[in-house]
Amino acid sequence: MEIRQLRENQASALQDKAGARRNDQQSQSLGLAIVTGAGSGIGAAIALQLAQDGYALGIIDLREAAAKEVAAVIQGRGGLASASAADVSNSIELGQAIDACVRSMGPLEVMVNNAGVLDGYFDVHDMDETIWRRVIDVNLTSVFIGSKKALEHMLPQSRGAIINMASVAGLNGTGGGAAYIAAKHGVVGITRQMAVRYGAMGIRVNSVCPGAIPTALREHSQAILGPDVPDMSHRGVAVNDDQVRALVPMGKRGDVSDIAQAVSFLASPAASYIQGHALVVDGGWRAK
Repeated sequence: MEIRQLRENQASALQDKAGARRNDQQSQSLGLAIVTGAGSGIGAAIALQLAQDGYALGIIDLREAAAKEVAAVIQGRGGLASASAADVSNSIELGQAIDACVRSMGPLEVMVNNAGVLDGYFDVHDMDETIWRRVIDVNLTSVFIGSKKALEHMLPQSRGAIINMASVAGLNGTGGGAAYIAAKHGVVGITRQMAVRYGAMGIRVNSVCPGAIPTALREHSQAILGPDVPDMSHRGVAVNDDQVRALVPMGKRGDVSDIAQAVSFLASPAASYIQGHALVVDGGWRAK
């Protein structure tokens, strides 16, 4: 359902450039962009947007079938894409997937560390340590692993952009449970550290902090964390429209395309002097 909706939402914009994307040489002209967690939701929207921009896409997701579906959409529109299954918290699996993408479609120009899970909105006193460790691994350790592997390819060429998916929960003390908030603060922190360290080497590193964006993340997180995690479908913030109106000055949810456009901007030459930034896309939530 998510992929079908993404197809419909982007159809009109894609029509204007359909002929250009059918030209294989142009589809590869910007090089390779890799997106983790790109089988659905925000990740899929980012992948489709970057393909529209002219990148070849490496689609990485825990669910191989979902990754292949997104890759097939891109290929059907004349773009170049490959799909890989990997647990982003596993350095061997993620490293092999990134290397395979570079071998077949490189050089690597853009790395988007997007994969993530919710934590059930548990506070410290009622959070199981197993959930804590899994959420930190998927949401933060994966950013370290993905960035480290990306830098292996980017540093020798003295160029590249790394974009990490944080959250307003990475800037607030609300928006998630203890593990999610800690992990997303960590994403903002490692983004800034890498920006300082690698900026003079031609590598731009920034993060995006989405607000209330409707996706199937609750359902996917439930499946990834396992049956022992209590139902999180009605837990947390922005569960219903009344909560969104109370939180967000614009009084509405955003869309996955809002985040995809932000990533597209940070990957582009228009953002060439933006470094170490946490780009908030939240309808004004943080302004309150």
